[in-house]
Amino acid sequence: MKLQETLELHVKAAIQALFEKELPSVEFQATRKEFAGDVTVVVFPMLRVVKGNPVVIGEQVGQYLQDHVDLVKGFNVVKGFLNIEISDQYYFDFFQSIKNDDQFGFVKQTDDKAIMVEYSSPNTNKPLHLGHVRNVLLGYSVSEILKASGRKVYKTQIINDRGIHICKSMLAYQKFGEGETPTETLKGDKLVGNYYVKFDQEYKSEIEELVAQGQSEEAAKKNAPVLLEAQEMLLKWEAGDAEVVALWEKMNQWVYDGFDVTYKNIGVDFDTYYYESNTYLLGKEFVAEGLKTGVFFKKEDGSVWCDLTEDGLDEKIVLRSDGTAVYMTQDIGTAIQRIKDYPDVGGMVYTVGNEQDYHFKVLFLILKKLGFEWAENLFHLSYGMVDLPSGKMKSREGTVVDADDLIQEMSDTAEEISKELGKLEDYSESEKKALYRTIGLGALKYYILKVDPKKRILFDPKESIDFQGNTGPFIQYTYARIQSILRKANSEASETSDVTTFNFHEKEKQLIKQLEQFPEVIQNAADQHSPALIANYTYELVKDFNSFYQNVSILGADTEAEKTFRVALSKTVSQTIKNALAVLGIEVPERM
Repeated sequence: MKLQETLELHVKAAIQALFEKELPSVEFQATRKEFAGDVTVVVFPMLRVVKGNPVVIGEQVGQYLQDHVDLVKGFNVVKGFLNIEISDQYYFDFFQSIKNDDQFGFVKQTDDKAIMVEYSSPNTNKPLHLGHVRNVLLGYSVSEILKASGRKVYKTQIINDRGIHICKSMLAYQKFGEGETPTETLKGDKLVGNYYVKFDQEYKSEIEELVAQGQSEEAAKKNAPVLLEAQEMLLKWEAGDAEVVALWEKMNQWVYDGFDVTYKNIGVDFDTYYYESNTYLLGKEFVAEGLKTGVFFKKEDGSVWCDLTEDGLDEKIVLRSDGTAVYMTQDIGTAIQRIKDYPDVGGMVYTVGNEQDYHFKVLFLILKKLGFEWAENLFHLSYGMVDLPSGKMKSREGTVVDADDLIQEMSDTAEEISKELGKLEDYSESEKKALYRTIGLGALKYYILKVDPKKRILFDPKESIDFQGNTGPFIQYTYARIQSILRKANSEASETSDVTTFNFHEKEKQLIKQLEQFPEVIQNAADQHSPALIANYTYELVKDFNSFYQNVSILGADTEAEKTFRVALSKTVSQTIKNALAVLGIEVPERM
């Protein structure tokens, strides 16, 4: 039983004994650093049940707990706050219970109902870029956190492999490609992305020409020949034109192969893949069903809509007048297909940027109106965009930061900084390269995941690799430092069975208090879909360890029992750092 749960029972018992009243619940908070104590009970809510002065009530409850409860060794009352000091023995016993558990904080699967987490979900007309990196890291980490909290998880993505944007790169390749194919130095996704940029250049050039001939800019945007050709190509694709479909299959495969390399480099995976080219057809079927049942209605031009005005939204198109699908059509089909394929899925998490907030409100509402029970358990993991010091990125104009280039840049920056620090003299070249990659990727992932998903990020590669402060390398370095201590200790560092009691140094107690919070942090991060909670918890744990390291001698302790205990404590902290970083997708180096 958790400390607060135990204390709640005792506080309720105190109120019953002192005032013969039943307290429905007890409110706790962390004790402020300027006051003695480990846990604070807020007295003010008790006044609904017990009338009187909150300070006097706090004193009476505190005294009762000190007299009757072994784990309470002292208390003080500040205004309406009862600060309780917990006995060292409690923390020692707690530490004994976790020190050999390398899965501490993680819960075995407790629910047969699975959650499907969608992330990445790129378009097959360009390589993955910095914006995708935030998406991929968030989705992967949330999946791992949900697993660690006891949930069953399927990781998935929907490949946006059809639509006008795909036809744009196909048409540009057809016109200007001259048979170019991917090479060792030009991955397929980058090759296709180059033609997407080429299309945009041609499109803008044609618009300028039409405007010069007297058309309005708005008319020119609609009438540009290259756009009309792309629209014609889309209709041919949907009609199954053999030549268009063959080109589509060839170029898409180039992109898939390129994506696979990037996913491997960044260290993420998927359990299953979906393709819009398959799921949009199922979406069309359910639009037809919804027309019969009155969920949708048809306008005079033949387009199909859903009227959501009574729900505070507006009318939403689900099928164009020419019968072609829109994003909403395929998203309806994709969601339904996933439940057909995985009947144990009871909910889904969609990792998609906040510019799609409205889209997902509409999607979830339509799925509810279609009568699907699981639609009650859909969550949009909405996140802010990633900017660079140089400004916003645009795929059409080719001003994006390519994910592969970014990963390489992070590794190069880690190498540059590590060489300045000069601590790797005894490493082989291959060991150095592997370490630079671990540090670089750790820096990238931590910098992005430590920020609340809803907030926009200004990403600075150099700042992220700082070995001081709230960064990945600082945390990795602390882990490596502990491994060095453990190697020097030359022991299993967990044999404390000969110690049955202990008088803690305040820094030791603070570390154990921080460790005790880890399981709750995992659960909160899962409930809130926020890796930032785990990232920032880990930083606090590392700060506490470094304070302990600077103030308490580990290997030079006064007694063998103290040394054994401190080594064991260090080992448990390092395992917790490793576990925390693992759910963020970050590796830890044994040496740095």
